[in-house]
Amino acid sequence: MPLRNVAIIAHVDHGKTTLVDGLLKQSKTFRENEAAMSQELIMDSDDQERERGITILAKNTSVFFQGTKINIIDTPGHADFGGEVERTLNMADGAILVIDAQEGPMPQTKFVLRKAIELGLKLIVIVNKIDKRDARVDEVIEETHDLFLDLATEDSHLDFPVYYANGRAGKAWAEMPADHNEDVDLTTIFEAIVEHIPAPQAAEGDSFQMLVSTLDRDDFVGKYAVGRITRGSVSPGDSLKVLKKDGTEETNRVDRVYVSNGLKRVETEKGESGDIVALTGMKAASIGDTIADPATPEALPTIEIEEPTLQISIGPNTSPFAGREGDFVTGRQLIERIEKELETNVSLRLARSDNGQYVLSGRGELHLAVFIENLRREGYELEVGKPQVIMVEIDGKIHEPIEELVVDVATEFAGAVTAEVGRRKGILTSQTEGGDGSTRLAYEIGTRGLLGIRNQLLTATRGTAVMSSLFIRHQEKGPAVPSLRNGALIASNDGQAVPFGINNAQARGVIFIPPQTKVYAGMVVGMNSKQEDIEVNVAKQKQLTNVRASSADAAIVLISPTVFSLEQSLDFLEDDELLEVTPKALRLRKTLINSTDRAKARRQKASAL
Repeated sequence: MPLRNVAIIAHVDHGKTTLVDGLLKQSKTFRENEAAMSQELIMDSDDQERERGITILAKNTSVFFQGTKINIIDTPGHADFGGEVERTLNMADGAILVIDAQEGPMPQTKFVLRKAIELGLKLIVIVNKIDKRDARVDEVIEETHDLFLDLATEDSHLDFPVYYANGRAGKAWAEMPADHNEDVDLTTIFEAIVEHIPAPQAAEGDSFQMLVSTLDRDDFVGKYAVGRITRGSVSPGDSLKVLKKDGTEETNRVDRVYVSNGLKRVETEKGESGDIVALTGMKAASIGDTIADPATPEALPTIEIEEPTLQISIGPNTSPFAGREGDFVTGRQLIERIEKELETNVSLRLARSDNGQYVLSGRGELHLAVFIENLRREGYELEVGKPQVIMVEIDGKIHEPIEELVVDVATEFAGAVTAEVGRRKGILTSQTEGGDGSTRLAYEIGTRGLLGIRNQLLTATRGTAVMSSLFIRHQEKGPAVPSLRNGALIASNDGQAVPFGINNAQARGVIFIPPQTKVYAGMVVGMNSKQEDIEVNVAKQKQLTNVRASSADAAIVLISPTVFSLEQSLDFLEDDELLEVTPKALRLRKTLINSTDRAKARRQKASAL
């Protein structure tokens, strides 16, 4: 059967997962009465993917079109999950680059396109969301040609077909339509894949060889080793060698061979060259290993993953409330779970620092926050420190990561954005006025300056700023970024927050907790309106006398507390603070619970300066 392996790549929220949904439905992969036919974002099956509206994990599916099997790899669009893109693109022979008809090429568009070109993939461009009121199709195509010109290394890279789509409506055209309501479907995209994406070419020789691109697991059959067969074939019962990245070898026997059919894995008696298969029984396999015939154990080039740029300290919960809300509360349980995650999450790293703390490294705040959120949902209790930028030493000098930051905002807020980014040592590289009253601002800024910027920009622009960033290079470390956060309001006593105590505290700043919240001394309950930390007693009760009755508390007017998400909590942290994460709560706290210990630490820091 003819075969095509194609990846869908794009910047976040440009519509690639919606496009895959349309391809699945229109290829008759599902019966008309199946639930998936009425479902949106079918490929985003993870709870966090549905809640956040983004793709986090790369997934592969397959459809059939006029006798051709098409394996489709849906990849994340957010830069923090670039590792998922890097490890799965090698399974494809071509890629569909989806670009929003209004936004045009964005930072992650550049990243995924560069990776596809490096792998020599044949590219198809789809300008999506052409039905948008502010669509600027001609300009976007011109910008796309400029992007290809910047990244191309061969003349052939500049030869790519362009198609037009309204992914949500399940429509596509080979030419820009005069009427978006025209009664068409996605047949044009299917035909483009068959015509422009080359069939997989088997390597020389008949012996089996496959690079493990991803791992999966279930409770029934155990570990799946997933990859594209480079040459040869594989059947259940075959003995194969796992060639590890460190040069060691181990022989395993194949239990079962699966191929994709829609969203399901279907068992098959034989996996052929070029197809994407999942093998069970390969207990020794890890991502980047080669599985090969023992007679010709030749390793394939391993997957190169870009290094992390951000790290956080991580450990078991040590707060006064430790052990009350989680099922897994020990350090051993936490580290075992992280080590299990490292097998499949190739962009994560775990190390032990000089002071004995465990340090978890990732590609960005969202990358780390998604994993931490998974831990809390699974019943783990833990505490994490402030995200720290990973510096590298080059030629004896310390270098820091520099990122390209792009902000789309209403023109009236452009000055506020520039002022905030300027405070963080960002440099404006371009400013483009849109025809819809918006402005696109592009900056180069150190990753240190990006920490916490999302909350600040959303506040400064009344929640209208849309921003994205992408690592571009390392450069020599610049001057320190000034402290950009006010001091904390710290609970001085254990107890339960009451309206009287909160009312007194809210006069000092912004409160993070509602009444009836249990607190402990050293817990951060708000942000001061000034630079220094101060202690407040939110558990303080109003003293009753025979002159004033308790009903006088009815006059108290409490301001709604500011409740942080996990990412916002990480953004808020300073060096002397921790975030307590449990299945039931997120609590900000000082590393040193005791106020005397904190005062002593401040004096020591001052004397050291």
